[in-house]
Amino acid sequence: MTDTIQDNRPDGVKACRLILQMQMSVDGCVSADADVGWQVWNWNDPWTWDARLQADFNAVLDGVGCILLSRPMVEEGYLGHWDRIARAHPGDPRYAFARKIGTVDKVVLSHQLRMAPDKRTVLARGSLVEAVQALKRRGGGDVIAFGGVGLASALVAAGVVDEYQFFVNPAAVGSGRSIFGLLPGGVRLRLQQSTAYDCGIVVNRYVTSRAG
Repeated sequence: MTDTIQDNRPDGVKACRLILQMQMSVDGCVSADADVGWQVWNWNDPWTWDARLQADFNAVLDGVGCILLSRPMVEEGYLGHWDRIARAHPGDPRYAFARKIGTVDKVVLSHQLRMAPDKRTVLARGSLVEAVQALKRRGGGDVIAFGGVGLASALVAAGVVDEYQFFVNPAAVGSGRSIFGLLPGGVRLRLQQSTAYDCGIVVNRYVTSRAG
């Protein structure tokens, strides 16, 4: 365990991006106040996304050099869950992402966790902005953030997200939480790509106005 994130880039290598990927309802919520079963796939078996979305999701993870996780996800068993899924589907190309989660470097932003859950996970103790900037400088592929409303909202408010990937589910939840609640002034985004899939998911990719 260490709270120092090393800069491993060779000279002249461009800094990495931070990608924030979230499942979302059509009314803009990433979590629902009521249990309405709004997600097409709830990250467990059976995998109900269609084959093209599965392949595209795996392709995103294949280009990632580090995963930024929230403390609650670690405490709730995120890493152990995907390790079990990877071992249950050895060699299955649909579950390449699960194997990737086990082998790629992970960073958890937390002052509360006392020790890292495994040897591929680092605890970052500094400020959120400093930690993310250090991750972007380290090279080796983009950083992708997985977490709940708390981590996502903090990243948005800090202005460190370079690309948003919203997996919009074909359902409205009526009331829930947005990741933009800590940003009362709003933020302008530029649509990079919008792709509809047979399972009903639409993936919208946006970059911030400062991102390339």
